[in-house]
Amino acid sequence: MITRRDLLRSVAGTAGLLGWPPGHASGEPPPETTKLRLLKEAGRTCWAPQYVAEDLLRAEGFTDVTYVNFPGGAVSEFLAAAKADISLHFVGPNIIRLDQGDPVVFLAGVHVGCFEVIATERVRRITDLRGKTAGVPDLRGAEYYFFASIAAHVGLSPQKDITWAVNPPEESMRLLTQGKIDALLGFPPTPQELRAKRIGHVLVNSAMDRPWSQYFCCLAISSREFVRKHPVATKRALRAILKAADLCAQEPERVARALVDGKYTPRYDFALQLVKELPYNRWREYDPEDTIRFYALRLHEAGMIKSSPQKIIAQGTDWRFVNELKKELKG
Repeated sequence: MITRRDLLRSVAGTAGLLGWPPGHASGEPPPETTKLRLLKEAGRTCWAPQYVAEDLLRAEGFTDVTYVNFPGGAVSEFLAAAKADISLHFVGPNIIRLDQGDPVVFLAGVHVGCFEVIATERVRRITDLRGKTAGVPDLRGAEYYFFASIAAHVGLSPQKDITWAVNPPEESMRLLTQGKIDALLGFPPTPQELRAKRIGHVLVNSAMDRPWSQYFCCLAISSREFVRKHPVATKRALRAILKAADLCAQEPERVARALVDGKYTPRYDFALQLVKELPYNRWREYDPEDTIRFYALRLHEAGMIKSSPQKIIAQGTDWRFVNELKKELKG
């Protein structure tokens, strides 16, 4: 079994391969706070960099690192209520909440490609969903907002053209198997399980299919107040998470084992498939502002937000830390 000490030793070896500077950045002051609270959500294995970053965070000077249980929804609500300090999460729900006034900021894109749309043979393209039924777990959740964005992108009205069947992912998989719904959008491990059982076919794979593969699905987010009070801590925390993303790309077997041992998922095979498939090493290549602009435009077109993409970017993004880290962690 991998231990945190084993993982940290692995991180140290990987750091040399990736050209990371040893220890703290030269001349950088210590974090303004040594306490850091991140979120964890049952089954949310695509957040792997956040989960395996604990020792990297301690190396950055955080002596009290805790993971707070997250029940779902938008992490911006937890961050705005000061229940956590920083977290990865899907772009859509947090743009919605930012438009509604949550005082949060997107800090960096972390990875691409964690969702897939799986459909029955009745649906061969997204436009075939007109008049059909799609499964989502919540009409306020990431699955719905991503699905709505995809529908809006091809000219469908999410509210008028698609009937939404709200059920837990396990029930949606059962209904898809029985042909009682026509499609679902799933996050890991749902797509992996459906492929293993040879149920349905992939309509959209956001790791491979344009335009979705050109934009981040998960970004690092913090509250505006935490960033204002703790800019050094914010940069140090983000550095640890991005290093952990590199670790996911370099050592997927170790990361998958850590996810199982940390009880984030019971299936090593699904965890390994996830970590290998997701392009965790593209955070340097893509511009996270493009992601916010793209999804804000889709949500605006669908009538789900009132603010323009420009206003969302102006009020809810702070790229100074990731821009510095792209230069520092060249890889």
